[in-house]
Amino acid sequence: MNPSRGKTPPGRAPLLAVLGRDVTVPTARGDAAHAALDYAATTPVLAQVWEEVAAFAPRYGSVHRGSGHLSRYSTAVFENSREEVARFLDLRADDRVVFTRSTTDSLNMLARWLPEGGSVYAFETDHHAALLPWRRREVVLLDAPDSPMGAVRILEEALRRRAPLADALVCVTGASNVTGEVWPVRELAAVAHGYGARTVLDAAQLVAHRQVSVRGLGVDWVAFSGHKLYAPFGAGVLAGRWDWPRTAEPYLAGGGASRSVRRGPEARLEVEWEAGVARHEGGTPNVVGAHAIASACRALRGVGFDALRAHEEHLVHELRAGLRGVPGLRQLSLFGGRTDRVPVVSFTVDGVDGLTLADRLSREYGIGVRAGLFCAHTLMNRLLGAPAAAQPAPAGCGTARLDAVRASFGAGTSGEHISRLVRAVRELVNACGAGRAT
Repeated sequence: MNPSRGKTPPGRAPLLAVLGRDVTVPTARGDAAHAALDYAATTPVLAQVWEEVAAFAPRYGSVHRGSGHLSRYSTAVFENSREEVARFLDLRADDRVVFTRSTTDSLNMLARWLPEGGSVYAFETDHHAALLPWRRREVVLLDAPDSPMGAVRILEEALRRRAPLADALVCVTGASNVTGEVWPVRELAAVAHGYGARTVLDAAQLVAHRQVSVRGLGVDWVAFSGHKLYAPFGAGVLAGRWDWPRTAEPYLAGGGASRSVRRGPEARLEVEWEAGVARHEGGTPNVVGAHAIASACRALRGVGFDALRAHEEHLVHELRAGLRGVPGLRQLSLFGGRTDRVPVVSFTVDGVDGLTLADRLSREYGIGVRAGLFCAHTLMNRLLGAPAAAQPAPAGCGTARLDAVRASFGAGTSGEHISRLVRAVRELVNACGAGRAT
């Protein structure tokens, strides 16, 4: 008896139901079901998340601010969401969860927590959100590695040259938003700790595809966005150690962050700040966003990361294999070989402008991808090199520019979306007469 009989093979159908799966969009060939392949920017919303948010909405009230039933209920939802996120991330007993607006907001908050005189180590291949928040501190920019273990060696050499370290922070990318390649987080964290440095994991591209265990990976903090985790409403998470933030100046000074405010001598304000997480959650918190993130965490835990990984790896294999035969097309990679990847695939085509190609994929095939430099300019400059002088291309194909096309997907993606993309790219490239193999 075949145990797989009657089951849908991985990748054929979406693993989880998402909103927008039935949306049709106008194309030059008639209306088409929209193929959302830009998950690395913003994931669609899980149907389960939307249903749980809708169920909560009639009871929505002020968090930590009122004595009425709806306020108390909303406060409980908010704090229960914090506990759900802590379970999802497998936090240590003394770790804390702070709700933010996004990964970018989380890393900027951590930059404010960094003690005076502290330094930051970051790879030049990181997303801008992981590079720019530290610019008012000493930043050691690490060269792009050519392999996962190469990244470990580069970090160790940099830390060894400057040891002993005081209040140093290493920013670690979980998975590249350009190539999808997974970084050796556990190994990088171990090296950092060996020299007395701390680590923050930028999990924006990892958390929706792999189990992120703060305890297992050994990182000090983790940051991610709800809109990368099938949750809407502009919320994010910064979770981890509480010693730096316990005494740091509040990220947002205002109501909620302050325990007491008095008028002191000479008409000066005397403020006593909160000691807990409220210290860095000033203002009325985004309870709907926090609830949505917690709901997404429950949904992913429910389906299981083994099933999710099998689904996504099948789709990645199909896409990479399908694109491999397109003339003049080059898939971007930092590490090369059979490196572990989340479902993010970026590519260029000789003689074809990426922005034009992405636009035609949308207008003619109903496929939504992204084109450009993906807020990772230093990485893209390394992968693509200096832009050549623009060369004329066949009509409708644009001009050669320094950009690429990125397809990214996940639990809500079907095999039809991937096969449609491969077919569309082949047809458009053939029409442009690219035909120059790399």
